[in-house]
Amino acid sequence: MIYQRTIKDSITAIGVGLHSGCRVSLTLRPAEANQGIIFVRTDLPEHPQVKCHPFLVNDTRLSSTLVDENKVRVGTIEHLMSAFACYGIDNIIVELSAQETPIMDGSSNSFLYLLDQVGVVDQLVKKRYIRIKEPVEVHEEKENKWVKFSPYDGYTVKIITDFGGHPVFKKEYSTFEVDFAKHSYIDEISRARTFGFMYEVELMRKNGLGLGGNLNNAIVLDEDSVLNEGGLRFPDEFVRHKILDAIGDLYIIGHQFIGAFEGYRSGHAINNKLLRKILNNPSAWEYVEFSESDEIPKSFHYIR
Repeated sequence: MIYQRTIKDSITAIGVGLHSGCRVSLTLRPAEANQGIIFVRTDLPEHPQVKCHPFLVNDTRLSSTLVDENKVRVGTIEHLMSAFACYGIDNIIVELSAQETPIMDGSSNSFLYLLDQVGVVDQLVKKRYIRIKEPVEVHEEKENKWVKFSPYDGYTVKIITDFGGHPVFKKEYSTFEVDFAKHSYIDEISRARTFGFMYEVELMRKNGLGLGGNLNNAIVLDEDSVLNEGGLRFPDEFVRHKILDAIGDLYIIGHQFIGAFEGYRSGHAINNKLLRKILNNPSAWEYVEFSESDEIPKSFHYIR
């Protein structure tokens, strides 16, 4: 039997919100089976809960932010969600003392560390995957972007980037694909950091974004170079981070996919549009469960 998963115990970390600049305490707690991923704003009266769902992603300016019908916000969840996807966490409570998850070092590595510290436990309820049965695509012609999911017996994520003529973005490092039957999320993806340009900083801050960003939690570029001491962690760290983001954005649906994702110049908004289109086209997908571990596509043996 392949079971749902949660964490064994609670754990807390302190950090700063990338966009809000607010100091925030994050606590991860175990949740019951079938509860899903639930965020709790402990700084607000009555501690409102927001259950993670694609139709609650209502702000995608440089991040994925949940906003419920009462305007309760839970911001920049994609890196944390990416870590949950790596370990196949189905049920967990995420308590936040501010409106945004902490950015940590700009990757998902710190969140994986927290999960490692408390450990993951199987629950005695069958785990459900989402199998893609028919291709589903979203195109944005004006923005020259597209994303798609295709049937595949496993899980692959491919991103193609195009950042124009900036000298740091080499053409040979513009495409990356991860097949989780062959590659390790922890080794290949988890350490890739978010990034931005110096010329964007003033405009971002005028719009209340990027207030907590610095060289310790983001790659920062000027007109021709990387400003961070030590440079990049990978020659193609930028496209690897876009894969990290995509994995997190897609896991907002609450289940691991069995299928092949591909995106050209993808971002949070179009990733969410793809999730909504999938949910609105029930013939394109199905829930599947597995009774024996050898029935699962090899991808999930590796990332579990």
